[in-house]
Amino acid sequence: MSDLIQVENRGHVAILTIANPPANTWTEQSLGQLTEIIESLNADRNIFALVITGQGEKFFSAGADLKTFAEGDEGRANRMAQAFGQAFETLSRFRGVSIAAVNGYAMGGGLECAMACDIRIAEEHAQMALPEAGVGLLPCAGGTQNLPWLVGEGWAKRMILCGERIKADKALAIGLVEEIVPSSQALDKALELAEMACKQSPSSVARSKTLVMSARDGRSHADGWRMERELFVELFSTEDQAEGVNAFLEKRKPEWKNR
Repeated sequence: MSDLIQVENRGHVAILTIANPPANTWTEQSLGQLTEIIESLNADRNIFALVITGQGEKFFSAGADLKTFAEGDEGRANRMAQAFGQAFETLSRFRGVSIAAVNGYAMGGGLECAMACDIRIAEEHAQMALPEAGVGLLPCAGGTQNLPWLVGEGWAKRMILCGERIKADKALAIGLVEEIVPSSQALDKALELAEMACKQSPSSVARSKTLVMSARDGRSHADGWRMERELFVELFSTEDQAEGVNAFLEKRKPEWKNR
C-alpha cells in the first residue's frame, strides 16, 4: 500500500490519513487506493467507523493537482473524473459512520471528500471552497450534488458559481460542518464521535444510514416510512438485535458482532 493514504486501526475505528504533501492532493493512484481501502473496511466486520484527515497542519486536501489537466487531455480528464467519482461514491456508501477531521484547507476534491463523509469536524483555521469554475472546470466528484443538500441551493451557488471561499465559522453557520474545534484538535474530536458510534449496534447503524441517505433520492414519505418498518423487522434476523436488547435487560455492555 502506498504511503499516499496511511491507514491505522484503533479498535473498531479506522483512521485514514491523506499523505501527499505539501497540499495532500489526490492522484489517480490514491483515489484508486481509497476505493480499495473502503471496500476492504466494508468487508471487515471488526470496523464500525472511520475517520479521514490530512497529514500536517495546513491542508486537509487541496483536491487534484491542476497540472494533471494542463495539457487538455480529454482521456486523462475522463480517467480522473471516473476515479474521483468512484472513490467518493464508495466512501459515501461505507456501511459504518464516516467522519472527516478537516484540519486545514479543503478545496475542490478535498471538500468533496469531506462531503462524502457522514459528519465533518473542522478546525478553526480551516477554509473550504469549490473553486473549479475559476479555472475552467467544475466539481465532478459529488460537489454539485452534495453541497446543495447540505447547505441549500443559495449557498451552493455562491460557492460553486461565484467561487466564494468560506472560513470555518461560516461553514458551521450554513451547515457544511457540524462542529468547530481549536487547531490540532479535529482528529481527537472525530475519534471521540467515532467511539460513540462504536457503542451503537453496527447492524442498526448500517440500516439507519441507508434510510437517512435514501431521503436524498426523492422518495415519498410513505416510501420512507415503509422502508423504516421493513429494515426494523430485518434487524430481527441479526445477532446484534438480540444482543442489544438482552444486554440492556441484563444491565451489561453489549458485545456487537456486526452480523
